[in-house]
Amino acid sequence: MTDYDYIIVGAGAAGCVLANRLSANKGTRVLLLEAGGSDRSPWIQVPIGYGRTFNDPRYNWMYEAQPDPGLNNRAGFWPRGKVLGGSSSINAMVYVRGQPADFNDWAAAGNPGWSWPEVLPYFKKLEDHPWGASEYHGAGGPVGISDVSGSVHPLCHTFLRACEELGIPQTRDFNGAQPEGAGLWQVTIKDGVRVSSARAYLRPASGRANLEVQTHALATRILFSGTRATGVEYLRGGSARQARAAAEVLVCGGSINSPQLLELSGLGNPRILGQFGIRVVADLPAVGEGLQDHLAVSYFYRSRVPTLNNQLGPFLGKARAALRYAFNRTGPLAMSVNQAGAFVRSRPGLAAPNLHIYFNPASYSTTTLGSRRRLLQPDPFAGYLMSFNTCRPTSRGSTHIRSGDPQAAPCIAPISLATAADVQDVFEGARLVRKIAAAGPLAAVTENEREPGLKVMSEDDVLADFRARAGTVFHASGTCAMGADPRTAVLDARLRVRGVTGLRVVDASAFPNVTSGNTNAPTMMLAEKAADLILQDSGGIQA
Repeated sequence: MTDYDYIIVGAGAAGCVLANRLSANKGTRVLLLEAGGSDRSPWIQVPIGYGRTFNDPRYNWMYEAQPDPGLNNRAGFWPRGKVLGGSSSINAMVYVRGQPADFNDWAAAGNPGWSWPEVLPYFKKLEDHPWGASEYHGAGGPVGISDVSGSVHPLCHTFLRACEELGIPQTRDFNGAQPEGAGLWQVTIKDGVRVSSARAYLRPASGRANLEVQTHALATRILFSGTRATGVEYLRGGSARQARAAAEVLVCGGSINSPQLLELSGLGNPRILGQFGIRVVADLPAVGEGLQDHLAVSYFYRSRVPTLNNQLGPFLGKARAALRYAFNRTGPLAMSVNQAGAFVRSRPGLAAPNLHIYFNPASYSTTTLGSRRRLLQPDPFAGYLMSFNTCRPTSRGSTHIRSGDPQAAPCIAPISLATAADVQDVFEGARLVRKIAAAGPLAAVTENEREPGLKVMSEDDVLADFRARAGTVFHASGTCAMGADPRTAVLDARLRVRGVTGLRVVDASAFPNVTSGNTNAPTMMLAEKAADLILQDSGGIQA
């Protein structure tokens, strides 16, 4: 057994941050375990390559949820990163913090230190923002962020004008003074290359003698002496190994794998653990509960003007895009296809936006949904899509082990559309998307709504269509939440697992509620703050 100070399980969006910050002290020994392999593939580094890694088991856990009663008992596809960088290596690279109210709600749930004014410095700390340092942004941080407003498809500006006609204000910066309205996304892309957590944090630290990274290492159990976490057991190269942590074990497996590892280690609901003969170390009924996610549906439109379909559909278009990227790292391959969107309040009386709108100047209505969807094969005609989801869904599901075998996929039960509020947002989201499409600027360039089409107009039909076609946008959160109530929260406000010592969970599973938008940025922020909490508790200097 090898000794370290800290063992980090999972080299994803959060784990890479911790590996960098904790190993900055040369006297601290850090082991980082990752079940997947290298992130050096061009399909990861080239931004639009996420259309391939979306369904590539070399980089993706390729999970499938349980049949969901709220979605006509369909079993949804749940991709999760299984590679250095985790899901930050296979996501769509949209950089959105969320609404300030999201984090004020975290603090109100019994988590002092997590309000918007208290987390903003950590967002700024991680950023290398193209607009430089300001009240809202940081410069010189590890995560390169790009403003692609000069490179987006022209149809994105048509979308913005349509929103403006409806009274939806334009915002230059979703991460600044005006996080509400319609605008263009900032992205974690730098010089035409994806900026994953692995590239931003792990690569600069990889030469440190006190940081050891082991890939293809699947953690199978947290080791305990009584109720103190002392190390990790893991599989690598076909053999079981153990490593000891003198200070702490830090679980960063994400919202699906972190609760799985806790349960395999005896932390969870005794009823569930008992089904598989797992000895209870700590009675924690909230492990695996509280699962939240953003559930979206796309409306597809045929366009009278060229879209990205015209550039990326034909073979010659693909070849031209590849050559442009190869020579100067620009063009459609250097960008995400998610280029514009909005955060909107769909009715009066709301304290914060309830709908997240995505505008994509490409369409994929003829490709298959789920794990067989081909994002690099757009429709063979000019088209675009708009999607919507509830910013803060109130439905909650769960994820639990289905056996004592650590190599068995967990049981993911999303429990979608379980509340009247979430159903109401389906109606309002569909109405809003159609209003934007019907506004003068977009109406002038739109031939027709191809899917779901004008046959789907009544509330009953809109809901039925949503149940038939909606799917996750991969923002799973909340399954090891921090909070004050041990019945609903696994962690305290310092991300320490209740009932034991020497153990924290640091990833999106710790979110008390899912943020209003993409979750990569808030996950890295959480890990930056966690590094300071860990160092404070050890008596060390903040990173």
